Amino acid sequence: MDNPIKPSSPSSPEPDIIAISGVNLSLGTGAARVHILKDVSLRVASGEAVGLIGPSGSGKSTLLMVMAGLERPDNGKVVVDGTSFNALDEDALARFRGRNVGIVFQSFHLIPTMTALENVAVPLELAGRSDAHERAAQELQAVGLGGRLHHYPAQLSGGEQQRVALARALAPDPAILVADEPTGNLDETTGQQIVDLLFSNHRERGMTLVLVTHDHALAQRCDRVVRLRSGRIDGPAGERSWVETASLK
Repeated sequence: MDNPIKPSSPSSPEPDIIAISGVNLSLGTGAARVHILKDVSLRVASGEAVGLIGPSGSGKSTLLMVMAGLERPDNGKVVVDGTSFNALDEDALARFRGRNVGIVFQSFHLIPTMTALENVAVPLELAGRSDAHERAAQELQAVGLGGRLHHYPAQLSGGEQQRVALARALAPDPAILVADEPTGNLDETTGQQIVDLLFSNHRERGMTLVLVTHDHALAQRCDRVVRLRSGRIDGPAGERSWVETASLK
């Protein structure tokens, strides 16, 4: 049975913080060319939580990376927090991303020779923050790792490592948090703890949250669910004026 879809409330809509228009992205050349995203357009409101779902290979993670400025599309427009990615070179894009977009991956991507505190402080130091270590300690305390500041990744469980990664993403106080299968490498209980942290920070900080997941129960916690299939947005859920609220099957 198809999922019922209903319009969102028309009252006082928030401005778009992410606006993607006509984006195409492909890999390879000639006969080996693979089209990953096909004419994708998507708007996300400031403070909204959006879940990206779809089969493996549908383009979910690639779309997330386009939003984060980690993938350049072949064509189309990407505007994030009022800044056109099309107009930025790689250095400017990296600076923008460091200030405005927090990223949580399925793999933790921690530097093994650095402590939890140092892993969180590094991006702040690169951004010139004089309070990098103080801020890093605050964020680690907020995710329940106040007693693990000086532990190395190998001394931490998978759930603790993902908490460090989340603290690192949140430390610059970004307007947008993107998460790519953040619970994929975790057991159910630990994954639920990470999810609760994601959504509590989304609510308390008023930040926009976009996450990729295969977990339909997790997707249903979002304000809106966007389905991708074969590189395209499947149905009207790509528009802000529509919200998918029903059971996902």
